[in-house]
Amino acid sequence: MSSSQASPSPLPAAPAAEERLGFLLVFLAALAWSLGGTIGRFLGENDAWTNVFWRSFWAAAFLLAFMLWRDGLRGMLGLFRVMGLPGLVVAACFATASTAFVVALSYTTVANILLMQAGAPLIAALLAFLFFRERISFATWVAIVVVIVGVAVMVSDSLDGNVSPVGDGLALLIVVVFSLATVLTRRFADVRMTPAVCLGTLMAGAFALTQAATLAVSVVDMGFLFAFGAINLGLGLALFSTGARLIPAAYAALLATFETLLGPVWVWLVHGEVPSQRTLVGGSIVFAALLVHIGLEFRRQMRPQRPGTTGLPLPD
Repeated sequence: MSSSQASPSPLPAAPAAEERLGFLLVFLAALAWSLGGTIGRFLGENDAWTNVFWRSFWAAAFLLAFMLWRDGLRGMLGLFRVMGLPGLVVAACFATASTAFVVALSYTTVANILLMQAGAPLIAALLAFLFFRERISFATWVAIVVVIVGVAVMVSDSLDGNVSPVGDGLALLIVVVFSLATVLTRRFADVRMTPAVCLGTLMAGAFALTQAATLAVSVVDMGFLFAFGAINLGLGLALFSTGARLIPAAYAALLATFETLLGPVWVWLVHGEVPSQRTLVGGSIVFAALLVHIGLEFRRQMRPQRPGTTGLPLPD
């Protein structure tokens, strides 16, 4: 494509080392997120909005401390000033997703939500293609389909036919806004999204404050809520917002499905909740698909870069 054509500038190809770091950071983010169910099992019977508020509070505190350590006060304030509209949209996406998840649990099963979340890689790939013409390789499409099949097997045991249009609508909203945040984080790689996700936790906490019946919790619950916010949500968001800037959107969303894969494993190991046979079979399918796909991607990175590889925009 000639540089004189009036078309969007192509995304710069990330060095292989940066892409590998991006894969690792997004995987670690999924690992942190996968602890949510295990931590949540330790909480007492508190109002859901109370838990959302304190989780958001500790997540925001962690992210602010992280940015202060990394960038200093002036640098942190500068990041908030320059994140612009993309950062505001990402913040709204994360706030919407975290809030919609809590509300959706009142209308539908976790299985229904997880099944729809499995479509995040596909939706992210479609959004990246439709809005930014980002090429998605055939191998990635195959991996996405296999992951969707595997997660569908994992959650199929819990589907009881009691489908709520409101609950499923909220679950679909979670997938769409998370996919949009993933695409924007990759597309605007020159803008650090950590302040955006921090703002998102503040927005979610502010909304939860208007809905919570009480903010009082026990000392033990506060400890678990700290872990729920700072480690599960805050650390996960910091890792994801950093790593997703370095890899194509479809890969970031694909790796994020490790949250769905590993979550039941931790609950089984810590709380003795034994996964069903379908969960084990589906998890094996997802795990194998991700390992094979990531292995092939690392192998591709060892070869010289060629035009038209995944993550670059399609020519006009």
